Amino acid sequence: MAEQKHYRTCHLCEAMCGIEIRHDNGNILSIRGDKEDPFSRGHVCPKAVAIQDLQDDPNRLRNPVKKTADGWEEISWEEALSTTASRLNAIRKQHGKDSIGLYIGNPTAHNHGALLTLPMLLGALNTKNRYSATSVDQLPHMLAAHQMFGNMGLLAIPDLDRTDFWMVLGGNPMASNGSIMTAPDIKTRLKAIKERGGKVVVIDPRRSETAEIASEHLAIRPGGDAYLLLGMLHVLYRDGHADAAAVEAFTDGMDTLGQLVDGWTPERASQHCGIAAADIERLAGELAAANSAAVYGRVGLTTSPNSTVAGWLLYAINVVSGNLDRPGGMMFTQPAFDLVGIAGLFGVKGSFDSYRSRVRDLPEFGDEYPVVTLADEILEPGNGQVRAMVTHAGNPVLSTPDGQRLDTAFEKLDFMVSIDIYINETTRHADIILPPVGPLERAQFDPAFHFVSIRNTIKFAPAMLEPEPGALRDWEIMIELSTRLMNRGRLSGAFAKALHRVMMSLGDEGLIDIAIRLGPYGDRGSAVRMLDQLAGELPGSKLFWPAIRKRILKYAGRVAAAMQPYLDGFDEYPNLTLEKIKAEPHGIDLGPLRPVFPERLGYRNKRIQLTPPVFMEALEEMAQAPTPSSDSFVLIGRRHLRSNNSWMHNSHRLVKGKDRCTAMLHPDDAAKLGLTDGDQMDISSASGSIRLAAEITDQMMRGVVSVPHGWGHHRKGIQMDIAAEHAGVSINDVIGTRAHDPITGMAILNGVNVEVKAVATAGQTEAA
Repeated sequence: MAEQKHYRTCHLCEAMCGIEIRHDNGNILSIRGDKEDPFSRGHVCPKAVAIQDLQDDPNRLRNPVKKTADGWEEISWEEALSTTASRLNAIRKQHGKDSIGLYIGNPTAHNHGALLTLPMLLGALNTKNRYSATSVDQLPHMLAAHQMFGNMGLLAIPDLDRTDFWMVLGGNPMASNGSIMTAPDIKTRLKAIKERGGKVVVIDPRRSETAEIASEHLAIRPGGDAYLLLGMLHVLYRDGHADAAAVEAFTDGMDTLGQLVDGWTPERASQHCGIAAADIERLAGELAAANSAAVYGRVGLTTSPNSTVAGWLLYAINVVSGNLDRPGGMMFTQPAFDLVGIAGLFGVKGSFDSYRSRVRDLPEFGDEYPVVTLADEILEPGNGQVRAMVTHAGNPVLSTPDGQRLDTAFEKLDFMVSIDIYINETTRHADIILPPVGPLERAQFDPAFHFVSIRNTIKFAPAMLEPEPGALRDWEIMIELSTRLMNRGRLSGAFAKALHRVMMSLGDEGLIDIAIRLGPYGDRGSAVRMLDQLAGELPGSKLFWPAIRKRILKYAGRVAAAMQPYLDGFDEYPNLTLEKIKAEPHGIDLGPLRPVFPERLGYRNKRIQLTPPVFMEALEEMAQAPTPSSDSFVLIGRRHLRSNNSWMHNSHRLVKGKDRCTAMLHPDDAAKLGLTDGDQMDISSASGSIRLAAEITDQMMRGVVSVPHGWGHHRKGIQMDIAAEHAGVSINDVIGTRAHDPITGMAILNGVNVEVKAVATAGQTEAA
């Protein structure tokens, strides 16, 4: 085979960075930034080099394996799938449907095949014991969207290329490449804000990589974000900067919010957040004076104490300042693959507190329980106890609180199956592992990244390499497993087999094509005709299809009417289909973000609810909180460009060099503890203790210690050789599950009180 060139999106970062891969007969010759890509402008995250490492990794599973007394044994796909379905159905029959738990990891959302077939697996399992990375990541954003805008998927995105003032709370896009914000080449974009006379302000306990290139950095006490926002809102209302005219046409609660923040003076807020009252006053003034502004927050905000209130106030301050749904502010996408619109076809807008968990009485959100109670549901006997687990692309032992207890819980399960490419800290507990193909052996299309992009974009990349004979993609595994799970009787078996035929004939690309055709730029008429034909192949379709078809036609009419004003500039791509997208290897730019309110709001009255009761109640509780003490250390996480997720640690090119699993702390704190750079130190809590090297730096706020997440590869039984050589420690081994957001059960991963001690050397011990 002659040398070939493929255009891809970087699989290993959270942006749509275009990369160019040259290969000869599957042998990768080069991976580099794609200079022709109009979105990334040639920039590419260095992590892209790990694509080759993953493809050739000897630790990566190629075939299903089962656990035996002598270790892992390769088995056929038929044995693996049939055994898994048989064991799960037997446990379900004996103990009830909720005796099976499901955990979905972050990569699932960025794997189109898994994402599109996940509903089929959910339906086949039909369990309430569902968990995901949502409750250790973005749940407060989604709850705020659900309560304020009427749809949990309406996530606001900073319009970076047109803003004059960007305020970042608890986010570090220079390391993450954007999070709930697809923004390739973030460094250039931040510089552009400053070059056009704008300002970038980073609020974080650590002077992060983003703070280093920002206009200003202010250190905030972990968990203080909500108080800072309250103080700024107080100033906006007090000084007459609450822009009621900009939003009053479709917003309820402006006056009520003003009354709620009336007592939160900058002086009072300062006592809780650690930022000077004068700075709070100034920030509010700069926000009000900017021609356009966006206040954005991420994991540091959403995984800290008061995260529910902070998530709400983040959107509220953008509303009040007149910067929500306007150019240069926090805006909403109109993607070609419209996740919100497609979910809306089936009436899915999100849910909260419709039912509660068995052991700790925590509320569901989006039909999932908070992951802080997963171990409880496994370990606590009784009706509804989780006795079997299914995991997909997740490693909760390292990525969720109290990993050691979850380790113990997984070991006590009757059965566990994992869809994963590695035997890692979580999957080592599985009885069967079902490995999908590698990233280069499947097509790539990311509905989630396009849904949170700073421009309306769409892109598809075909598979670069042919999978090995017999290998299965994620979507094929999902369909095959779901079919076997649904085959519980004659009628259900007949429907399962028919659905299998339909899904396999469509494949992942067929599902994408239908979704694109149904979307705002698509050929909706042809999508309905395709669905008519497919529905006719399913038993009983005459009973359920007419109602669904009517709903689709109604949705299509609404989309057409809403999009008509925006489509004049897109004559080149009328009636968008997957075939047309494939013809553009660099993707299609569908234009900048555009105002979409009130039409896109989920409430029937098409109004924003600025003061939902759930947040007002939480704010009342927060108001009673004492001023935080400065006597103890608080722990926060951090992210590195080379180690965003735990599975990346098995790439030598990503982990080589100096140790990055260190505890950062301020020089003054180090001096009090008698620590010098590189000394070993212990960080402990009621949940456990970790020991690692000190990294002394003035980047840290006093009283705060920072440890990166995703490490801890010292556990027995994992088969990730490079990761084990650079094991590090898991920050989640000192973070408990008992402390959580009181409203949602959201995990608190930042702002955790810990004890920090220097490890005495042998000489010091003898002297003592």
